[in-house]
Parts: sequence; structure tokens; C-alpha cells
Amino acid sequence: MTETRALIEEAAKKSGLIWVQGPTGPSRALWHVWHEGAALVVGGPGEQPLDGLGLVDGGTASVTVRSKDKGGRLVEWTAAVTELAPDGEEWTAAVGELKGKRLNAPDAEAIAERWARECRVLRLLPTGATASLPDGSLAAVPLPTSATTRRAMPAGLPRLLRRGRRG
Repeated sequence: MTETRALIEEAAKKSGLIWVQGPTGPSRALWHVWHEGAALVVGGPGEQPLDGLGLVDGGTASVTVRSKDKGGRLVEWTAAVTELAPDGEEWTAAVGELKGKRLNAPDAEAIAERWARECRVLRLLPTGATASLPDGSLAAVPLPTSATTRRAMPAGLPRLLRRGRRG
């Protein structure tokens, strides 16, 4: 195993999330399981959304793994995307691994059947190509919104706070 492959595997095994960017759309944080040299993800109704990423069987994706402790970027690698066919041998093995890591599933007993019917299970296999780490933060500017987290303080609040200290 090469040093690059070892770095990718170790980082992915220890990280709970990977950031995946397909040919379209923004990168998205996805929970995953590392199994037999690849990251496995499941998405669809009732699971994490994969739509808008453009992840197709035979395509590629960019995967970024961050440190679980500090959140810093550890490695960014190119993955070959394979969509596993429901009830195939690879699919059954992948679902067995994914089921164990799926938290708070509403239908834990029938989750494999639901995934076969409604969801996609993808295998993201490292191609060996890694990107060099950036110098800057790459933080995106927040989208404009009317939402606010701070409002003006009510006029009578300072008096109420002062009165509470005396008693």
C-alpha cells in the first residue's frame, strides 16, 4: 500500500464525515463507512441527500477528509463512483456495513429493504490522485438571507436586570 493510499484510508476511517463534490453542485458533508478500500455512502428519501451532486455510476467525485479533532483538512482525493446494484453481492456487503453505522433509523429492521427500494448506495474508490492542500481557508461567503440572530434589546430590560441583583 502506498503512503498516499494509507493516508486516505486512515483519515477516512477516523473521520465521521467526508465532504463530497460531484461534477455539479457544491460539496456536501456525508456520513460514510470505510470498507474494503473505499468509502460507502447511502442517500435518498429518509437518508442524506445525494441529489444535485451529479454522482453517477462510472463518474468521478472529489472527496475531502477533515480531522475529527480539529476540523482541519487532512487530504483531498479523487474517487471513482460506482453505484451498487440492489441485492448484488457487493451491495449486500456494503449495506451490512452501513446498517451498523446508521444512527436513529426509523425502520431499523427493514432498512435494507427500504434502501433497495428507494435509495442509492455508492462506492467511492480512491483513484490515487490527491490534490495539494490550499494555502487559504476556502471558506465560502454565506448566502444573503433575511434571517437574523440578534435583535435590539427591549428598553425595559436593563432596569429589570438591575432590580434582580438587589433581591
